[in-house]
Amino acid sequence: MFLCYNYLKIIMLKEGEISIMKKQLTKKQEEILEFIKKRIKEKGYPPAVREICEATGLKSTSTVHGHLTRLEKKGYIRRDPSKPRAIEIVDEEFYVHRNVVQLPLVGKVTAGEPILAVENIEETMTLPYDLVGTEDAFLLRVRGDSMIEAGIFDNDIIIVRRQNVAENGDIVVALIDDEATVKRFYKEHDHIRLQPENKAMEPIIVKDVKILGKVIGLIRRM
Repeated sequence: MFLCYNYLKIIMLKEGEISIMKKQLTKKQEEILEFIKKRIKEKGYPPAVREICEATGLKSTSTVHGHLTRLEKKGYIRRDPSKPRAIEIVDEEFYVHRNVVQLPLVGKVTAGEPILAVENIEETMTLPYDLVGTEDAFLLRVRGDSMIEAGIFDNDIIIVRRQNVAENGDIVVALIDDEATVKRFYKEHDHIRLQPENKAMEPIIVKDVKILGKVIGLIRRM
């Protein structure tokens, strides 16, 4: 059994640091910045513009956008214009002292290459630590419908705790023929059975297999 976390949006963090001399904020900018921090601490993702309006007493979303633009120019936040909730706090201490974990979304897993090689990481997501429970984990996007009866669908993002062993019945990420696959693990006599959760599909039978990790949860973008 694993947990499913539904998020309307998730913070998208970019690699690299922006070195900006921070300028003084107005009282309203401070209020908006503190509300954004509070919401990220509580929920793991930033508020929508309308939520900022309601929390700070501003009536116009365009006014909030103006304040966010100034906060970004002053070096307090970073934004991704293609994503409505993608606001990142530019403060390392903020992430050190809050109860979150930043996990890499791995785009491709191949044999002979470290899972978390820089070239394999598509992006990084910030999640509440109490939901994930570990920093030794990575994210992987599911392709296909082999696990639909376990509630894991195409394009879901699974949370994988890194480990090289598994118990019977665990849902694992295993490396087969130079590709990562998500299946239930069963060790039986002289072979290992990787069982799909789809009655239309046959199990994979192998003598040995490389376990990359155990699936402990998933993220579904609604």
